[in-house]
Amino acid sequence: MRGLIVDYFGVLDGTEEDRASWRSILAGARANDVRMAVLSNEPEGPGADRVREDARAYGIEHVILSGVTGIEKPEAEAFLEAARRLELEPRECVMVDDAIENVLGAVRTGMIGVFYQVFDRAAVEIRGLFDLDEAV
Repeated sequence: MRGLIVDYFGVLDGTEEDRASWRSILAGARANDVRMAVLSNEPEGPGADRVREDARAYGIEHVILSGVTGIEKPEAEAFLEAARRLELEPRECVMVDDAIENVLGAVRTGMIGVFYQVFDRAAVEIRGLFDLDEAV
């Protein structure tokens, strides 16, 4: 896997402990040359600004917002746009989301989907998919 696409609200915006753990996972992914993006159904406005700011703080370059693209998850085009931004094929990407319909939408485009409910559970899958050390 070469691309990690993550939802923001409900995934990256958790507790301080979860946010610190995400920073560690994302740093490990970056060190392994994994391309990363945030894909959110957020409209333009203060929420979108927060998503962009936090993405930068996490070291994530690409932010794809439905308020900008006009395409919402779980529409296939939302996932395909994220893969295009990463310059990858969907089959090279993993999508992490807390809405099962979005995970299913990603899978239908050829991505691997990780259903996010609790950080520790998702982290095990992400580490395995990207061959990251347990310390990460």
